[in-house]
Amino acid sequence: MVYGLDIGGTKIEIAVFTEQFQLLERWRVPTPTDDYPQFLQTISAQIDKADQLLGKRAPVGIALPGVVAPQGLVISSNVACLNQRTVAADLVARLQRPVALGNDCRLFVLSEAMLGAGRGYNKVFGVILGTGAGGGLCVDGELYQGPQQLAGEFGHQSVAGRVLAKYQLPLYDCGCGLKGCAETYISGTGLARLYSHFSQQSLTTYDWITAFRGGDMTAKHTFECYMDALGACLASQVLAYDPDVIVIGGGLSDLEEIHQALPAAIARHLFAGASVPPLKTAEFGAASGERGAAILGLRAADGRRESLI
Repeated sequence: MVYGLDIGGTKIEIAVFTEQFQLLERWRVPTPTDDYPQFLQTISAQIDKADQLLGKRAPVGIALPGVVAPQGLVISSNVACLNQRTVAADLVARLQRPVALGNDCRLFVLSEAMLGAGRGYNKVFGVILGTGAGGGLCVDGELYQGPQQLAGEFGHQSVAGRVLAKYQLPLYDCGCGLKGCAETYISGTGLARLYSHFSQQSLTTYDWITAFRGGDMTAKHTFECYMDALGACLASQVLAYDPDVIVIGGGLSDLEEIHQALPAAIARHLFAGASVPPLKTAEFGAASGERGAAILGLRAADGRRESLI
């Protein structure tokens, strides 16, 4: 057995899998975001609960929002109490078993590449479009990672200048400290921000969906701008990584309008002779993070320390 945990800014989801990654149990608890000892205690309590349910102990994999530096220190804007903490080492000491940590976006890609929509492809690029925007690259079943664990952080690349100029967009501040990051335009939050910009009202993504499907012209213009920004961003990933397939997850992946428009939107930002790879919807949706965490946890238990990210 193996446990996969997906840490979010509001909830922790715990899943129990067999070694073939069949789901046995799943539940959620609130995330303690400001109290590190309470965070560790919450994780420990859930692992104890899982052990009691199974009648045995199992390795643990954890997907979290942030970067795990080579020294084991975590950097996370969503769960502040984890910053500069050696979370994996502290949990190993408490739980007395292998514990592997990984970035939630990258583990989404690992899950989809190994078990989901990316099965059968050698080079899988994963994209999450939700509250934020991020992803990663999986090559031959292994996550591609550089020394700073930054590969796939396309949300913090700059939005295309030609898109800014065409729609006369302002440079938005990003939570990372930079201005004009793609995430501030192409995430779900970014889509709402664009709609508010063009309508001169404070509106949400749900307001945009209702207006767009009702034929509102401002909502349609917002969609054109959004797809241009998203297409330019993903075209850059095609040129950088040349993936065999792009798998898309996150809340916006549920909108059929985006899937239908995306191939042409990417193609507009590629030069002649470059083609758009197949685009697929994530098979496991929001559950991919915990499943990817379980894969990582099982690999760590097998001694594949190079899989720790």
